[in-house]
Amino acid sequence: MTWDWDFTVEILPDLLRGFRLTLLITFSAFGISLLLGLVVAIFRFLKIPVVVQFLNFYVSFIRGTPLLVQAYFAFFVLPYYGVVIDAVPTAILVLGVNYSAYMAEVFRSGIEQLPKGQWEAARALSIGTRRTWTRIVIPQAVFPIIPVIGNYLIQMFKDSAILSAITVLELLGTSLQIGSRTFRYLEPITLTGLLFLAVSFPSSLLVRRLEKKYGSAH
Repeated sequence: MTWDWDFTVEILPDLLRGFRLTLLITFSAFGISLLLGLVVAIFRFLKIPVVVQFLNFYVSFIRGTPLLVQAYFAFFVLPYYGVVIDAVPTAILVLGVNYSAYMAEVFRSGIEQLPKGQWEAARALSIGTRRTWTRIVIPQAVFPIIPVIGNYLIQMFKDSAILSAITVLELLGTSLQIGSRTFRYLEPITLTGLLFLAVSFPSSLLVRRLEKKYGSAH
């Protein structure tokens, strides 16, 4: 099979629409994973009885099961129990929840690296719990782990391709649909790989720069 440039130009708008959906899913899920991961990390650090056991199980369960299985369960199994969500919201929620478990571990490591003197100083100055977390703990815990968070964002972007399995017409889903319709897979699959590479490669270079910057600062 030879490369058809006319066909490439014809399918490019559809692939770009799928690419935009991939970005939407990735960044929406990234926001969920950051917020939920931070909440989980804080409550695990506080070691509240029962709550910490539940959250430990949550992190272990999410990290111990494949993203694809979670996506299938949310999209194909939950409707049997009356929980019906459209494909794109399901994709965002599944990807966000999946990575929240990994983000929770990253945030936990950042929080635990904070010197005990910071906590003691906050107590000595009678700074409230909320202000201690928002003004002292979280800002200092986040900066050292920014490179790791960046790596997870890149991984989320690539893992979004898995969600084509639940009928989400993101980049890979669109290319597979084009291939099944036209019986030509060379152009759509190749363009899909190039579009993923066009984002992930420069992003990985940026993360390396961040690793050097923050690594040298600590």
